[in-house]
Amino acid sequence: MAIHNKSHYNHGLMALNKMRKDNTLKHKTASDFSVPDKSMICLNIMDCCDFLKSIPDESVQLICIDPPYNLELAGWDIYDNYIEWASKWLDESYRVLSKNGSLVIFGGIQFRDVKSGDLIDIIHHVRHYTKFKLINTIIWRYKNGMSAHRYFANRHEEVIWLVKSNDYYFDLDSVREPYSEKELALALKDKRLNPENTMKGKNPTNVWEINRLNGNSKERVGHPTQKPIEIIDRFVKALSYPGSVVLDFFAGSGTVGCACIQEGRHCLMCDSDPVSIDYFQKHLQYMQNDLAIQTDYLNVDNVADFFNTLGDGEQ
Repeated sequence: MAIHNKSHYNHGLMALNKMRKDNTLKHKTASDFSVPDKSMICLNIMDCCDFLKSIPDESVQLICIDPPYNLELAGWDIYDNYIEWASKWLDESYRVLSKNGSLVIFGGIQFRDVKSGDLIDIIHHVRHYTKFKLINTIIWRYKNGMSAHRYFANRHEEVIWLVKSNDYYFDLDSVREPYSEKELALALKDKRLNPENTMKGKNPTNVWEINRLNGNSKERVGHPTQKPIEIIDRFVKALSYPGSVVLDFFAGSGTVGCACIQEGRHCLMCDSDPVSIDYFQKHLQYMQNDLAIQTDYLNVDNVADFFNTLGDGEQ
């Protein structure tokens, strides 16, 4: 299945480009917001749909989730009708997301059976039954993975980025990659490029080369589908701003919460598996010991207290 990029036919994009050329458009970046003294973290063990119902409308800036793929890895990964179940949390996600917010979903398109949690099925449902807009499909490419003899060995996963409106928050500057000295010299000679932006670094594109966690990685805490903090951190920096609320209702090991503490965001998390609490504590220990990051945060027991505390000035 090919998803063609028709952005050059998008009149809205053409208008934005003209505004940029005329210097009449200024997008907010992380530097325009105050970083909170402490990140608030709420991790509940409960059903994701029940958790979502407790969250106020349009109160979340970024939803970053790695849902079960229906591969029958465990009890939490078995669904008779995956899309019927997924439609419930997709609808709730749309409700709780801010007007300029984003929804990021990890997944894959290599699954064979119709009952699987394939991203193709999710994209089809989103396009036909929701108001979400698909901005990017990100290819997460990695060098390490399982070998294969009956097919070409997988060395990437897909991630889709959805928004509610064309006025979505996106801070490219926060995730630009530095040019080499030679690359920078060549880029500065390209009259099509803005020299000011060129000096900030290059767009990382939608193909991200970030290795998976090895079995002996110090970052590993025991969850079977744990994602590296590095890839979550890029989404958090690009699609949310300091002091905003990030949501992960398939918390797993709590990687999203760790990235939020690292970047000065508040985070709501839930998972159906009580072991998630132990995983998250191990994550925090890793951050403090191996990354030398100050894991100073405020733990909040439930969603109501979380938003009440935000209203009292913690943001």
